[in-house]
Amino acid sequence: MTSEVPTRAYRRLGVEERRSQLLDAALSLFAARAPEEVSLDDVAEAAGVSRPLVYRYFPGGKQQLYEAALRSAAEELEHCFAEPPEGPLTQRLANALDRYLAFVDEHDAGFSALLQGGSVVETSRTTAIVDGVRRAAAEHILVHLEVEEPAPRLRMTVRMWITAVEAASLIWLDEEKEPPLDELRDWLVEQFVACLVATAGRDAQTAGAVLAALAMEPADGPMGTFARAVLPVVSDAAHLL
Repeated sequence: MTSEVPTRAYRRLGVEERRSQLLDAALSLFAARAPEEVSLDDVAEAAGVSRPLVYRYFPGGKQQLYEAALRSAAEELEHCFAEPPEGPLTQRLANALDRYLAFVDEHDAGFSALLQGGSVVETSRTTAIVDGVRRAAAEHILVHLEVEEPAPRLRMTVRMWITAVEAASLIWLDEEKEPPLDELRDWLVEQFVACLVATAGRDAQTAGAVLAALAMEPADGPMGTFARAVLPVVSDAAHLL
C-alpha cells in the first residue's frame, strides 16, 4: 500500500504576471516594515520563489525592486484623487480621502517610511516619485475647483493642504489610528475649506473659486454643519469688524 503525498501544482507565469507577483509581495512587506528591514530573501519567500529569480526580474537588486514597488504604490495613491466632477466639492474630496486614508490604513509602516524618508534606500529618484504623487493630487483638486490657470496663491494653498493631509495621516498612525477614519476625513475636508477661505481674503481668484464651490453645497451637507459649528465661535469677535 502506498501513500500519496499531495503536491502543489506549479504554473509557469508570464513575464508581466511574474513581475507583478514579485511587486505585490514586496509591497506587502514594505507595508509592514521599513524598507531597510526587508531583504530580497524576504521578498523571495513571500512570493514563493527563489532569490535568483527575484534578481532575474530586478537585476539592480533591492534598490530597483524598492523603486518599482514605490512607483506602483505612487500610482495607486495618485488614483485616490481621481474623482468624477460631479456633486458638491466637499463630497468629491471626501470620496478621494476615503480612498487615500484606506491606503494609509492598509500600508501603515510602509506609508510612514514612504513619507518620512531617511531610509537607506532613499534616493533622488524615490524622492521624485513621492513628490510626483503630491503634485498629481494637487492637480486633481485644482481641476475640481474649475480654475483654468491657477495663480500662485491658490496653488500654494492646495499644496499646503496636501502636506497637511500627509502630516495628519502620519500623526494618525502615531496615535494608534485615532480618531476614527470618518472623523479624520471630515476634519480634513473642513480644513481644506478653511484654508481656501483664508486665502480668499487675499486673492480674488480663490474667492471666486470658493463662492462657486459653496454655491453647490446643500444647507444640510457637511459645509452647512461646519458653518453652524464655526459661526458661534467667532460671533463674539464682532468688535473686530
